[in-house]
Amino acid sequence: MKPVDPRLLRYAGAARGFLAASALIGVVQTVVVIVFAGLLTDAVTGAIAGRDVTASLLALLGTALLRGLLIAASDAAGTRAAAKTGMQLRAALIRAVGTLGPSWLAQRNQAGLAVTAGHGLEALDSYFARYIPQLVMTAIATPVLLAIMWWFDWESGLIATVTLPLIPLFLILIGIATRTVQQKQWNTLQQLAVRFADTVQGLSTLRLFGRERRAADRIESTADDYRRETMKVLRFSFLSGFAMELLASLAVALIAVAVGFRLLSGDLSLEIGLFVLLLAPEAFLPIRQVGVQFHAASEGVAATEDIFAVLDEAGARRKAVPNSGRTAPRAADSAGSRPVSGILPELGTDAPPHLTVENLRVRELPPVSFAAEPGTITLIEGPSGSGKTSLLAALRGAVAFEGAAALGGVDVRELSPADWTAWAGQAPGLLQGTIAANVSLGDDAPDEARVRASLAGACADLDPELVLGVQGNGLSGGQAQRVAVARALYRQAAGPRRVLLLDEPSSALDADTEQRLWSSLRERADAGAMILLVSHRRTAREIADHVVALGVHA
Repeated sequence: MKPVDPRLLRYAGAARGFLAASALIGVVQTVVVIVFAGLLTDAVTGAIAGRDVTASLLALLGTALLRGLLIAASDAAGTRAAAKTGMQLRAALIRAVGTLGPSWLAQRNQAGLAVTAGHGLEALDSYFARYIPQLVMTAIATPVLLAIMWWFDWESGLIATVTLPLIPLFLILIGIATRTVQQKQWNTLQQLAVRFADTVQGLSTLRLFGRERRAADRIESTADDYRRETMKVLRFSFLSGFAMELLASLAVALIAVAVGFRLLSGDLSLEIGLFVLLLAPEAFLPIRQVGVQFHAASEGVAATEDIFAVLDEAGARRKAVPNSGRTAPRAADSAGSRPVSGILPELGTDAPPHLTVENLRVRELPPVSFAAEPGTITLIEGPSGSGKTSLLAALRGAVAFEGAAALGGVDVRELSPADWTAWAGQAPGLLQGTIAANVSLGDDAPDEARVRASLAGACADLDPELVLGVQGNGLSGGQAQRVAVARALYRQAAGPRRVLLLDEPSSALDADTEQRLWSSLRERADAGAMILLVSHRRTAREIADHVVALGVHA
């Protein structure tokens, strides 16, 4: 592992500022250490000689307090830098995921990614508050103190210079072994998170088939594996600390023995001998602390490496597609209320732009071509497996496709899907919280009137303040589906230029509720909305302006 990954400085401005602050504090601390050793030497030798050492003791006390304040300032700056860096990396990670798109995210370990962005980045506190300051101190203080030791007593400086490299040598050897167990610990933690998330998600099904006990046993087994891996890391950490302390102690002891013999023989003065002995432990201290704090910071470092991999991949994607992932600035809707996000001002008009699809092909499915206009409902129908859902997934960036799809003449692959689509899929994807919070998901300033209007438009006769459990627990399948449709209607109302994408919105509805939903969608289209509707229901033809038949109907 590199002492400081250059990507950390590139992706997080707070890290650059903290590194500069640590260097400044390190320089001052080095000066304080030298002054402290000089004052203590003067106080001891002065007391032996019978001089008044009151001034030296007062100065010594002030120097000790200043050193304590510098250590406290370093810790405070490190904690603040860790918080800011964590925020910057999380924000960069979210932007990167948006750039890479849903198709990339669908192929990733999402629970592991959440652990990395959450618990992993929280572990940066030790990295910034302890590891980096000691690393900077090693780079600044150790060579300066060695140079001073050489200047005042070259023999002590020679002993320190010869023995000092043994500490990083053993640190590297132990670090190589530690690296393996630390990576296994981190991977096990991610597996535990994935297994727990999957179990919670499928808990109702597991209970239905009486398999919840087996799932709990598997979680317990993975947790036990994580405990064992953690204990291995701790054993290596203690071994590393013991080796470094032993080597540093032996090195200082060699210097002390050599100084003692030369003091007895009269080849060295007490002032120089004591001064060198006081500096020797300080020369070894920073590098010893680097080894100790390396283990404490390893979890945060592992998390940043995972995040850097995502950020690098997103950077490569941006270079390949220069306009990919761009996000338009916010704009107000016709009612003047604040929308969820901006809607494509670069397209040049206030009216919803046209959507043109030409020979769009997803994987091995047949190519699709059609054009959709504002104020119309385009029905996409066909048998199961004909590519209806895949077509919507391609338009909203969830899967890669061949061919062309343009909104107002702009390739949809160059646009952020969240900016130009309002989508409701077959899986409602509800969260724990109120129905209103689920409908207005993503809006920093929810509009209560719009929430109620969206629920009414989705034929969801539900109390917006009703609190749902995990994954929307508390609603029937049809109710959950209508809440998901209401969420899409809310987003489309917040930005009328969004294209409304609905995938089988009536699959869990009875005939009467379905007709009410069709009427609501027809009214919205007549008001100017562009709607792409995927449905296997023949009744959807009654409200459609255009029909795109896939599969055997093509």
